[in-house]
Amino acid sequence: MKNLVFSLLALFLLSASMEGGSKIPSVKLKDLDGNSVNTAELSNDGKPMVISFWATWCAPCKKELNAIHEVYEDWQDETGVKVIAVSIDDARSATRVKPYVDAQGWDFEVLMDTNGDFKRSLNVNNVPQTFLIDGSGEIVWTHSGYSPGDEYELLEEIEKL
Repeated sequence: MKNLVFSLLALFLLSASMEGGSKIPSVKLKDLDGNSVNTAELSNDGKPMVISFWATWCAPCKKELNAIHEVYEDWQDETGVKVIAVSIDDARSATRVKPYVDAQGWDFEVLMDTNGDFKRSLNVNNVPQTFLIDGSGEIVWTHSGYSPGDEYELLEEIEKL
């Protein structure tokens, strides 16, 4: 019973910290060209950002990002939002990321988290996991999983900002 109470308390504190406007942690990732990117320096000139964790082997992830891709230009025009897709493919499957992204024609910034450091720093257990960051760099909303239409819930949250 004591372990259950402790686990629930830890889960509550974790979710409160995620929803309560925590900042993006500092982790070094690579973009598709091999350039180093510090996640704490991700910004969008005071406009909202979406960080979506995905993998080439994750069908719901690809469905979510393809659905967002279809409406991304409109979203950018309406809200100025920037989408950053963070691949959690490991070293074995990382070579599939760039060809997949190129084939899909995604306009997103794509970063590689091959060691899972960024994923762990944000307590991402399953993909897809999506985070909404406000203009001041605070995490204000998160969503796990994907069902068709979830992108409209995300848009509603973006529009609130």
